[in-house]
Amino acid sequence: MRSKDIAGELKAALGSDKVFEALEDRVCYAFDATRRRAIPDAVVLPETVEDVATVMRIANELAVPVVPRGAGSGMSGGAIPVRGGIVLAMTHFTRILEIDTDNLMTVVQPGVVTSSLQAEVEKLGLFYPPDPASQDFSTIGGNIAENAGGMRAVKYGVTSDYVQGLQVVLPDGRILRTGSKCVKDVVGYNLTQLLVGSEGTLGVITEATLRLAPLPESKKTMTVTLPGIREVGRTVSEIVKQRIIPTTLEFLDRNAIWSVDQHLALGLPPETGAFLLIEVDGPAAQVEADINRVAAVCRECGGLEVTVAETRDEQDRLWKARRAVSASLARHKPLQKINEDIVVPRAKLPEMVEAIEEISRRTGLLIVNFGHAGDGNIHVNILVKEETAHRAEEAVQSVFEATVRLGGRISGEHGIGITKQDFIGMNIEPDALEVMRSIKDLLDPKHILNPGKIFPEERGV
Repeated sequence: MRSKDIAGELKAALGSDKVFEALEDRVCYAFDATRRRAIPDAVVLPETVEDVATVMRIANELAVPVVPRGAGSGMSGGAIPVRGGIVLAMTHFTRILEIDTDNLMTVVQPGVVTSSLQAEVEKLGLFYPPDPASQDFSTIGGNIAENAGGMRAVKYGVTSDYVQGLQVVLPDGRILRTGSKCVKDVVGYNLTQLLVGSEGTLGVITEATLRLAPLPESKKTMTVTLPGIREVGRTVSEIVKQRIIPTTLEFLDRNAIWSVDQHLALGLPPETGAFLLIEVDGPAAQVEADINRVAAVCRECGGLEVTVAETRDEQDRLWKARRAVSASLARHKPLQKINEDIVVPRAKLPEMVEAIEEISRRTGLLIVNFGHAGDGNIHVNILVKEETAHRAEEAVQSVFEATVRLGGRISGEHGIGITKQDFIGMNIEPDALEVMRSIKDLLDPKHILNPGKIFPEERGV
């Protein structure tokens, strides 16, 4: 069906002010953070759940693809309209509908920016823990669709741990409510958790009920430099053995440290082979005791330089190195930066980083690793130059093979989308994939909702 015909049908039902068909408008919705692109036939900015249902009914009748879109900040191509069709941009769904201080719940629309929600609930002494790195621009709907994680996952878990219920529009236009505000709810199948992490392939999220926590009274931040990645593994294990679960346990490997030092001139000890950023939170007295115990563990495990922040300004200074990693990589001027987000069991992190270092040596590619030491999630950044471009695919394949060999998964946060379709079989066995396809077929028999994602044979680019 031609773009003008699709747009005409939508305008007749919704009004021309909600439907965009000009090329200059459509191009704006053609890409996400992967920098891949595909131009949709039309863009719709719905304002109500009824608008969303109308779009889905029309699309289902015409068998036209629909791609839900939040902020477009995803790293796996989930918001790219690889089969054309309609981009359903949830830009107008930005209201926090309720903050329930009695039940520690909030009800929000999917276009609410994550950090904005956090700021609002913190005014009331409450806390929404999930904190993806994109929290200042990513939206709750996108976080739910990808089951986003973040730095605090080691202690507080990921997005799925906070989703109590959803309002969702199904591919045929039916409006479905799942879950409730009840902490205990075992009535029927858990459709809420089926939809979390489904990457916009099963339904369009129009409202979410989220669990909140009390805002921690205090937090303390520290950094430690270590001789190498083995000492990182030992340090993390010993901290946990002390029955302390930090809020944040971030690491930088040798290449990340070198890159950041080139960028910021941190003046770290020359023998530094790894860097840890650790944060603990809770009651003030407990935080003080915990940070002192963690500092002692770090020194016992070979810490070269242990620094504990005493003020907010000092906390910000300690975070500077971690926040500067991505910017520092741009200084290398790579032809391409491939960003993978593998995850392995926490105790396997040193072995995984060493395997990646060997892949780097073998392929001649600079590979920079940083991420979440507390939960084993590693952001593997493969910096491709013109002379090494022919080895890039080999490097990615080798990283995934090492990940699976160590009991890990090929994605911990970013999802599968279009970037990891060819590799999903490395983690998911054929029978499990068939069950997933059956669920997709049941809810979306015409495969109109975000087609070309997740499953290898449906790859659209």
